[in-house]
Amino acid sequence: MSSRRVSLSIALLSGAVLLVQLARAEEPRGGGRGSENERRAPPRAPPPKFQAHPPGVHPHGPVVRQHPVRVMAPAVVARGHNRWAHWGHPEFARPAYYWDWGAVRGVTCIAEDSYGDQYPVSETAFAGFGLSNMTAIEDDALDRCYAESGQDPSCFLATCTHY
Repeated sequence: MSSRRVSLSIALLSGAVLLVQLARAEEPRGGGRGSENERRAPPRAPPPKFQAHPPGVHPHGPVVRQHPVRVMAPAVVARGHNRWAHWGHPEFARPAYYWDWGAVRGVTCIAEDSYGDQYPVSETAFAGFGLSNMTAIEDDALDRCYAESGQDPSCFLATCTHY
């Protein structure tokens, strides 16, 4: 029974390595990364008018179920210069941030992998920083998660905050 598990593990690992090699073969040439315009998503629409939820506990219980996590050391990136290759992650509904953008001095986004490991990425804000700039920081966190988790395709954006 143990040899079946070993054989299955080897087969799954071989398949994963093959998929990664195929994905890398399809990446554009020239440094392994597309241009900044190809890399970033289109500008985001402004968020709808804020409406507070009704008071009390969420009717369906907590939105995020409790689970153990490990938080990796934060990585600070300069605007537009991260050290991880861009991951062509699946599309997802991006959060709408109702922040006082004029008071934002820095942003930290955290992506989480299937083991509960969290990968924070921080960037200092600049004059004129706003919702349209959040996509880049969210993607940097997802890129880091994917790169440092061994290409875990289940990486997702856990949260973003500002200071």
